[in-house]
This record gives sequence, structure tokens and C-alpha cells, in this order.
Amino acid sequence: MDEIQTNPNILGGTPVFKETRVPVETLFDYLEEGASINTFLKDYPTVKREQAIAVLEVAGNVVSSQDFKTKYEATP
Repeated sequence: MDEIQTNPNILGGTPVFKETRVPVETLFDYLEEGASINTFLKDYPTVKREQAIAVLEVAGNVVSSQDFKTKYEATP
């Protein structure tokens, strides 16, 4: 994915939004706390809206994939 980069010299290899030092996890932390994407983007202006949306789309694809469903299916 072009919106995320990892580099051992940037935050020890933590996945960050490309060309920033903002960890991708921070977006999910904001959303988990009930903040909006707009709030996140206001607080981290180096992240572009398109980047945040792309990351959320990838996360949605992962969660809705058959591999994910098979691995995390509820067992009776």
C-alpha cells in the first residue's frame, strides 16, 4: 500500500503515513476514542485526507476478507 511506509530509521520501523512521522495506529486510536477523521487531520496536518481514507479502506478490506473471517469465526 502506497499510503503506509515502514523504515527502521523512522520511529523504529512503526508503520507511519507515507512522508510523515505519524503512526497509522494513531488514526485508529482517535477513532476508537470517538474522534472524527476531521479532528485527526486537524491535529496531524501532515496527513492527507486521501491517505486516511485509503488506510481505512484497506482495514475494511482486511476485516471483510475470507481469510479474516475464517481465522476469526466464532465457534459455538
